[in-house]
Amino acid sequence: MKFSTLASIALTATVAASCSTTPADETRSPAAAKELADAIAGKVAGPPQRCINSYATLDMKVIDDFTLLFSERGRNTVVYVQNPRGGCYGLDSGTRTLVTKQFGTRSLCDGDINDMIDLASHTSGGSCVFGPFVPYTKPKG
Repeated sequence: MKFSTLASIALTATVAASCSTTPADETRSPAAAKELADAIAGKVAGPPQRCINSYATLDMKVIDDFTLLFSERGRNTVVYVQNPRGGCYGLDSGTRTLVTKQFGTRSLCDGDINDMIDLASHTSGGSCVFGPFVPYTKPKG
């Protein structure tokens, strides 16, 4: 075999391995599980949504590296649970913040790539990708 063929095979194997669908360790601590349960208590999950409007001022609450909550500021009518694909490592430490980029839209969407910024050094602290948003609402009636 030629070197270029071997290199091509090795590159293909490397790319395939990096695209593995093996889930990251998303074990929620008991404290994080309780915090999430308290936030959605008395609410019912709706179908996952691809995007949520951010034109209303949204509060974001970090439960852990794998769970973010979005709700309208001052309201708790609808809570959107966001589980970023693979997590946002270090976000729950309080030393990083999430910076979303919106180009020509006023929505946060499944697939959006978000930067994490280290609050002490103001440098990039990695990135994470949003998954679908699951709305939790109080049942009517």
